[in-house]
Amino acid sequence: MSKSGSGAAEGAKPLAPKLKQLIALLGDGRFHSGTELAQVLGISRSAVWKYQQALADVGVELLAVSGKGYRLSHPLQLLQEQQILEHLSNQASALLERIEIHDRIHSTNAHLLEIARSSGDSGVVCLAELQTAGRGRRGRQWVSPFGHNVYLSILWRFQGGPAGLSGLSLAMGVATVRALRALGIEEVGLKWPNDIYWRQRKLAGILIEVGGESGGPCHAVMGLGLNVFLPGRHAAAIDQAWVDLQAILAGDAHTLRNRLTAELLNHLLPALAEFESRTLAHFLDEWRSYDCMLHRPVSVFLGEQRFDGEVAGVDAQGLLLLRQADGEIRAFASGEVSFRPS
Repeated sequence: MSKSGSGAAEGAKPLAPKLKQLIALLGDGRFHSGTELAQVLGISRSAVWKYQQALADVGVELLAVSGKGYRLSHPLQLLQEQQILEHLSNQASALLERIEIHDRIHSTNAHLLEIARSSGDSGVVCLAELQTAGRGRRGRQWVSPFGHNVYLSILWRFQGGPAGLSGLSLAMGVATVRALRALGIEEVGLKWPNDIYWRQRKLAGILIEVGGESGGPCHAVMGLGLNVFLPGRHAAAIDQAWVDLQAILAGDAHTLRNRLTAELLNHLLPALAEFESRTLAHFLDEWRSYDCMLHRPVSVFLGEQRFDGEVAGVDAQGLLLLRQADGEIRAFASGEVSFRPS
């Protein structure tokens, strides 16, 4: 099966080849002289200087210091399809239809939803260096700076209807934790229904969007946004406790970006393939072992209503169980959950 695809989606104008080559050269975060960069790129030194604005347009800051040259304000590793494929397991490779890597795109999820409506494709992976309209749950913006994090979506088709996909986000959370643990990242937990936490701070989020006939078949697009490194000016827009791999690993997380992407696919693709036949029950005990909300005081917001209580786990259908002050346990199929002080 084909493993590659350029996919020039609407709103996904690629970067100029010279500009992308310049970013790759400067990705190590070290100083490079204007003469060196001009020679490698085959352009004039003044042209190198002019690329500062083009980089700024995609949110990449180029620093110029007299006598030292140029460097990026923060090192980064561009996504490379070949590097990702080299780290794929045989199982994941067999399930992969193709990978699309976009320099910039409106939303990886939205792009694959368009493909789902116009084709019968399944096993398509969409990655982006930059999202201009990345989305979290309930239409919230997902902060998506260029070249620093993982913005990954997978299109998968199921023979059954959408009703059979209840709990899919929980299974995808389990697969994400497995991938992180495979890279030696411990203390990762899951917050119902679709967030990945590290020491009570958000590291990643999952967004599942489903379409198709009620009786099946149907398709699902699973989107994952994972913080590898969040520059300060972008992090300022986030209104909750967060963390990135740069902080967890104490530096150089950017060098893991392609390997991390492959490891995520090594676990997410098989989990998608298993889910329809093995259902949520196969993942539920493991999800519970990662539950970072259990016995914690929380507030659940459902529309204009607020429910306070202590998390009592999740039931067999993946519903959140909340023990209220009167001892009654209430189950929630949806809602916004916020931690409260103990």
